[in-house]
Amino acid sequence: MTAAANPFNTVPGAEEIRVLIADDHVTVREGLAAIIGRQPDMQVIAEAANGREALEMWQANLPDIVLLDLRMPIMDGVAALNAIRGLDSAARVIVLTTFDTDNDIALAIKGGAKGYLLKDAQRSELLDCIRRVHAGETCIPPALLAKLITSLGTAALSGRELDVLTRVAHGDSNKEIALRLYVSEATVKSHLRSIFGKLKVISRTEAISVATQRGLIRS
Repeated sequence: MTAAANPFNTVPGAEEIRVLIADDHVTVREGLAAIIGRQPDMQVIAEAANGREALEMWQANLPDIVLLDLRMPIMDGVAALNAIRGLDSAARVIVLTTFDTDNDIALAIKGGAKGYLLKDAQRSELLDCIRRVHAGETCIPPALLAKLITSLGTAALSGRELDVLTRVAHGDSNKEIALRLYVSEATVKSHLRSIFGKLKVISRTEAISVATQRGLIRS
């Protein structure tokens, strides 16, 4: 009689993958905990409702995998990711979020995330990602990887250019921006020319639209 196939690709007697879930929505945490808890090769060892708790729970439990939301109170996901990776460069973190802008993806990957999934991913995708990252692989869906490549191929806006673009998004005129940032109108115009060139746009409205889509500014 042949042995039954192992659908989870686990080794009999192997230790379970210990997972920390960090998300500020309790229903999301409970749903993830239920899905993960039903897997014979995984267990949820801790939950966190914000970035600071995620860091504290990571230090206290040293999980194999962290499922980390990006937008959380007190300390956001990117800050928590950087803090965790600062303590252990081998920490395996998967970002699980609703945000798919290329800037968000780039910040997470540059911060050391080994996986990036959207919350509408299929359950099988999530579980496969956890197992792959635990095995030392990187897990980024092709569509999100394409956005990341687009981001890396675009010249980054400077801090001052982001300041100017944010004021543009608030509807400020060049004169108002100059007054707020303590620079000349000529300097503002120079920054706008650079912004338009980097974003490959020709108008303020288009610049705001592209920057919002890429997560450079918040709508």
